[in-house]
Amino acid sequence: MSTRLLLVGYGKMGQTIARLAPEYDAVVASIVDPHSFGCATSVEAASADDVDVAIDFTMPESVIGNVAALAARGLNIVLGTTGWQQHEAELRAIVDNAGIGIVAAPNFSTGVVLFDAIVAKAASLFAGQADFGAWLHESHHAMKKDAPSGTALKLKRSMEEAGYSRTIDVSATRAGHVPGTHTIGFDGPSESITLTHTARDRAVFARGALTAAAWVKGRRGWFDMTDVLGTKAL
Repeated sequence: MSTRLLLVGYGKMGQTIARLAPEYDAVVASIVDPHSFGCATSVEAASADDVDVAIDFTMPESVIGNVAALAARGLNIVLGTTGWQQHEAELRAIVDNAGIGIVAAPNFSTGVVLFDAIVAKAASLFAGQADFGAWLHESHHAMKKDAPSGTALKLKRSMEEAGYSRTIDVSATRAGHVPGTHTIGFDGPSESITLTHTARDRAVFARGALTAAAWVKGRRGWFDMTDVLGTKAL
């Protein structure tokens, strides 16, 4: 049976999800976007009686209210918005108290999830090489508000958890229309190694969100994309 979706946010990502939904046996049942004609103006006003999963790609300041409203309606959630990490404990409590399922991730790209595992392995190898310093740079389009990105912070955390205890210099660029590029570097006295993931367009995030929506349907608990893709143990 098709996964019935409530899209929260109908900007470029929401529109891309709607366009790709049929490829993932999904149907957009309702849309929330106060700035788009014909859409519901709030989660509370949306028709959601036959919805399986809500996908949120909105703004950081809207996340707590959206998750609380969706949870109150018993809807499972794919949370694609970033910049809310300081409120994670509050969001986890909302999800737990409502008994719903959520996939929350800084990046829904399959390649980024695998890239994170590669970066962690590289960091563990360089952890014992005192002559090598590490750095991380990410670039995104000018409209992205959080900097560094949630993905950059996740990559940095993975490197540290893998045993790299020295300083990791992190920088960010916001310009133009870049969908997202993340580069990790290890620099020694006479050589450098760099690892880069580049998103060519936003469809990669929409595809990941649709994959996550199908996976979280009917589940309960707090998950991320490593759960969806089965890479948590890597």
